[in-house]
Amino acid sequence: MKLKFAIPLENGVLCSHFGHCQQFAIIDVENNAIIGEKLVTPPPHEPGLLPGWLAERGVTDVIAGGMGQRALDLFSAQNIKVNVGAQPKSSHELVSDWLKNSLETGSNACDH
Repeated sequence: MKLKFAIPLENGVLCSHFGHCQQFAIIDVENNAIIGEKLVTPPPHEPGLLPGWLAERGVTDVIAGGMGQRALDLFSAQNIKVNVGAQPKSSHELVSDWLKNSLETGSNACDH
């Protein structure tokens, strides 16, 4: 199974506001193991832009702290699975937790 995760980062840990992150960690997973990670700088923030931009990069899954409903709907339309309510950790820790079925998620930190 091949997956590609996108994690929005600010100062090296999960950014609580998805659309305003400094960069994304793009993490490749194959056979339940992390096989690669790269950092990419997103384009300037525009509502609705990031789901398509990440889909073009082959992303299959997103781990986020908070995200607006429109973004959730746009990811769904791209067949990208989204986990919201994750706690601030490094991208590697978050994906490792997901792979071990121990990713802690709570309420969506975004209220718009």
